[in-house]
Amino acid sequence: MTEPRLDPARKHDFVFLIDVRDGNPNGDPDAGGMPRIDPVSMQGLITDVAIKRKIRNTTSPIKEGVPGYEIYVESGVALNAQHERAYTDGKATDAATARTRMCQNFFDVRMFGAVMTTGKRDKTAGRFQGPVQISFSRSIDPITPQEIGITRVTPTRAEDLKTKETEMGSKHIVPYGLYLGTGHFSAPLAKRTGVTTDDLAVFWRAFTLMLEHDRASSRGEMTLRGLYVFTHDDAYGKDPAHQLFNRIHVKPTGSPTARSYDDYTTEINDTDLPDGIALTRVLG
Repeated sequence: MTEPRLDPARKHDFVFLIDVRDGNPNGDPDAGGMPRIDPVSMQGLITDVAIKRKIRNTTSPIKEGVPGYEIYVESGVALNAQHERAYTDGKATDAATARTRMCQNFFDVRMFGAVMTTGKRDKTAGRFQGPVQISFSRSIDPITPQEIGITRVTPTRAEDLKTKETEMGSKHIVPYGLYLGTGHFSAPLAKRTGVTTDDLAVFWRAFTLMLEHDRASSRGEMTLRGLYVFTHDDAYGKDPAHQLFNRIHVKPTGSPTARSYDDYTTEINDTDLPDGIALTRVLG
């Protein structure tokens, strides 16, 4: 029997928790690479784009060489060339058939949708919304971004060797932050793009592994601490998503300076779920 969270004919709403220690979870290029923040509340932010990038990067090796699991938004590949392939390789004749070919070939197009209206006018694939939508993640508490000075023992240019032995640089970090994000899966949109049970299995697996294969010194120690999936027993939903999300409470334990996941507790109210709703604790 198929697990409820793997059924593309059902609506799914999910909550996830990510924490970071001594790293930058998602730098803001408009602020010199500093961790993103809400300037009013000083809560940290991680964009949906950053999460989807990690899912793409994890799916690619998991399904390497498997037909139907190519990645459309791929580093070093021009997007125009990707969707023009629907006409050359897929023998599409118009935007509608090109869109179908793109959904068949590219996992991230099926799941996240795409804007494929650039390039040659007669070789575009249109734009459409994907069934998976992910919110910005927001830290439970305000964060304290820091800029850490670092030195390098060699200068960048050879001509500078005569005048200096080291060069200064910097890193931006969050000493600790616990972030909560939410997401949604629309069964009607999944039907349009052709999402399968296997696709959902790959999505959830990539989600649980995405931080394990995205290690970098600049990001410090990032960990997925929780993934909770509310599954409805039909395509349209039996309860509003926000009411389901309110069943998950993350609270500080009272430590004046949170520096680890142990400084928080996660309470889940699943004893009186509405009829037609199942909760799967994928992680946490």
